[in-house]
Amino acid sequence: MTHVSERSGAGSSPSGAGGDRQPWTAGTGRQARKRSVSYADAGVSIEAGDRAVELLKSKVKQTRRPEVMGDLGGFAGLFRLDTKKYKNPILASSTDGVGTKLVIAQQMDIHDTVGIDLVAMVVDDLVACGAEPLFLLDYIATGEVVPDKVAEIGAGIADGCRYAGCALLGGETAEHPGVLRPDEYDISATGVGVVEESDILSPDRVEVGDVVIAMRSSGLHSNGYSLVRHVLLGAGRMRLDVVIDDFGRQRTLGEELLTPTKIYAQDCLKLIAEAEVRSIAHVTGGGIPGNLVRVLPEHVDAVVNRSTWKPQPIFDLIQSKGRIEDPEMEATFNMGVGMFAIVSAEDADRALATLTGRGVDAWQAGEIIEGSGNVQMVGQHTRG
Repeated sequence: MTHVSERSGAGSSPSGAGGDRQPWTAGTGRQARKRSVSYADAGVSIEAGDRAVELLKSKVKQTRRPEVMGDLGGFAGLFRLDTKKYKNPILASSTDGVGTKLVIAQQMDIHDTVGIDLVAMVVDDLVACGAEPLFLLDYIATGEVVPDKVAEIGAGIADGCRYAGCALLGGETAEHPGVLRPDEYDISATGVGVVEESDILSPDRVEVGDVVIAMRSSGLHSNGYSLVRHVLLGAGRMRLDVVIDDFGRQRTLGEELLTPTKIYAQDCLKLIAEAEVRSIAHVTGGGIPGNLVRVLPEHVDAVVNRSTWKPQPIFDLIQSKGRIEDPEMEATFNMGVGMFAIVSAEDADRALATLTGRGVDAWQAGEIIEGSGNVQMVGQHTRG
């Protein structure tokens, strides 16, 4: 992030080395009987915002790419697009947030992972069309700027950008007293990527006989948390600090719920370079059927066999506690798959080898058949 607003804006420091600053008064020249109202009196600390930016500078510099021009602190981030690398470069953009997963982070007072979630939501949408993420701009709104907390959030965003290979080009931190409680915040980001026009992934590339490859999620990722909180923390009356044996490693419910979203951008770019990839689907809100259908042409169906993988225990916990029907689970959560790639049958083995070589848990989950643009979920997940 480059600066802080409604928070910074036109205000000036409310205090100096010698204590309260003297107010400027017009007219009589008599000293004011009491000091004027400052921005700090309204709940906005410019100094805290500036301190947060300083704490983040080293992290942001770690995301720098050769195309980045200038340094933090400008009114806009500058990025020199390498036009010699492309014949017909197409810019892609995506914007997103993290949703009510932030409530869990705020309740646990853990803030260094949600930034990774934020980056994942943006860059994995970009790579779904074949675009390489170039840079990201973040926005943090909070009731009170606490420099160390903002720095933790920003550090997670910077980490996510490093994993994705994109630059954290700039952003904004806004202090909104009276709108958000002092301990509340919300975050969002916009990312920009680039893809050669002839290489854009789209439904019209998908053919009958293609293979559907699934990539395992790290857990819930960043979708469905309103239902999660209602089922587990509301009606289920569970505590975030309770240890769940099924999670392993003495892992608490809160730790599981804050598991960062896996970032697939670099893995998918490598996959595109090594195999004939027809289309990619990022599994977010809407679950597997709702997202995979977005990358299918109208004359085919995708058949996805549930028996090819076992969802993580967190999904079983949510379903059993909430007595949630299977269709509702599959329409809300990723059920253990964060990304799908549809590849040519001839390149299926190569695609799986490429992903496995990069440490991605991937498998053949289905196939493309003649149809009418639908997703057919067949079989049953393995349990136990």
